[in-house]
Amino acid sequence: MQTQGGNLGIRFEENVDIPMRDGVLLRGNLWRPDTAGAFPGLILRTPYGKARGGYERFVRAGYAVLSQDTRGRYASEGEFTVFSHPSRDAEDGYDTVEWMAAQPWCNGRVGTMGVSYVGWTQWMTARTRPPHLQAMCARSIPLELADVDWCGAFRPGRRLRWWFTTIAPDLRRRAGWPPPHTPAEAREIWDNLEQGRWLGLLPYADVADFLPPPLAGHVRDWFQHPWRRCWHFAEAHADIDIPNLDFTGWYDHCNSLGHFQGMRRHARTEAARRHTKVVIGPWGHCTAGRRECFGIDFGPQAAVDIQDMEIRWFDHWLKGVNNGIVEAPAVRYFVLGSGTWKEASTWPPPEAAPVELYLDGDDTAARPGTGGTLTSALPASPGVDAYRYDPRDPVPTLWDRQLMAGATDRSRLDYRRDILRYRTPFLEADIEIAGHPECVLFVSTSAPDTDFFVWLADEYPDGRAIEVCHGMVRLRHRHGLECDDPVPPGELVELTLRLGPTACCFRAGHRLRLEVTSSDFPNVDRNHNTGRNDLFDTELRVAYQRLRRGPETPSRIILPLTSAPVFPTPSPDSKAHNR
Repeated sequence: MQTQGGNLGIRFEENVDIPMRDGVLLRGNLWRPDTAGAFPGLILRTPYGKARGGYERFVRAGYAVLSQDTRGRYASEGEFTVFSHPSRDAEDGYDTVEWMAAQPWCNGRVGTMGVSYVGWTQWMTARTRPPHLQAMCARSIPLELADVDWCGAFRPGRRLRWWFTTIAPDLRRRAGWPPPHTPAEAREIWDNLEQGRWLGLLPYADVADFLPPPLAGHVRDWFQHPWRRCWHFAEAHADIDIPNLDFTGWYDHCNSLGHFQGMRRHARTEAARRHTKVVIGPWGHCTAGRRECFGIDFGPQAAVDIQDMEIRWFDHWLKGVNNGIVEAPAVRYFVLGSGTWKEASTWPPPEAAPVELYLDGDDTAARPGTGGTLTSALPASPGVDAYRYDPRDPVPTLWDRQLMAGATDRSRLDYRRDILRYRTPFLEADIEIAGHPECVLFVSTSAPDTDFFVWLADEYPDGRAIEVCHGMVRLRHRHGLECDDPVPPGELVELTLRLGPTACCFRAGHRLRLEVTSSDFPNVDRNHNTGRNDLFDTELRVAYQRLRRGPETPSRIILPLTSAPVFPTPSPDSKAHNR
């Protein structure tokens, strides 16, 4: 089949056989220029069903593009293994690169590209160093699966929907199970019929009974060790000898900044270290390049032509075009609140300096319509803010129907009494941060185990509180995922929470807002407050949470400021009437 477009025709071949070293045939769709000559190759290896279009722009730019079903998916042979378990994806990636390089229509120079799981397949391939692989554009995949499932907590909203609507349908077909056999069929059932059933399931470990093989076995094993580090990409950077161009977002639950930092420090070659780059926008996992995320418009400057940058990237590395892309700064990042892009040589930017804001108030932080304060002065007297966390009535996640993370307005939750809220006075000058904020909290709980969440938001004069970044800690894993360290009920604990990366300009007339609570459901599984494994537990207990502040227990947020620290001092009236 051939289609014409622009000045260059396109030849399309469907279900091309690509043999692996063990004899298994993987199949892909191939687009290449419909003209004589040899061209660089680009590969996308996906478990989501190979594409049938979308890459014509690359072909017209002079590339052959292969979209391949990974092992055990759709048209490819073999048995699928999900990425939480050992698989043959590294070897399959190597064999696919070398197969493409050997084709008469390929000039022997190959790159890889793609987002999320397709980013994972690229990192798996790159660590094997195929001789003809020259560069990659692996986007939006973190260093470790445990970085997606925070602190050993299960994320049912995203994970269950992904299993049931994305991974399971094709496996149901292969296993001879009844429909749904396509993601579209499964999404219809999930979205309109059964989402509530699965999100409310207790215990979650039983979900494996309803999944097809081999996914069911993978899930059962993963439930036993949800905090297990299975990718080891932090160690793999030292084996990778090609540069990567990454695009990620402040609101992406698969933020991939760790790869940029690891490659710049530890990659195998100087070219890989010097030329690995990242672009960070105001985007979620599926909104990269767009100006809008969850209905919040970040302005025309937020829009980026990602395909254009990818083509320029591969033009340099696969064609030798001197187009200036390797001389561009290593980091390009969007500053929330200002609508501007900035550049840096490293992340975080070297000029970022820590500044502390202390939690203070009059013990009304959990009362809707009032709240505590954030102040640059250490509080003179101690105080306690308390709330009741009931896992039967968790704080709801502010997500869309797809259960993807994104920019949200936290003021929608101002009716709840299980969220502590602290605000600065209205700012008299712009304040800008860039990096990872940290929050230090002095807390106690009545439960054997519980969770604490922190949100930083930009509160507008009209009352909207746009999320900037957030973080959480599961109390028993506060010293690391490998540590199971319960706290006696009532004992005071000092917690340090590292919030997600961000860059934000809080404008004059706005306020910084900090929230502390104990749930975010169904983004994160409710902590049952029993101290047992929540994935196998059906009991739900109430926890009574207390946060201490003051000179001896200085609960605070540490901001990576890149501007002059000009924070107004709250007046006595502002403490009593923060809203």
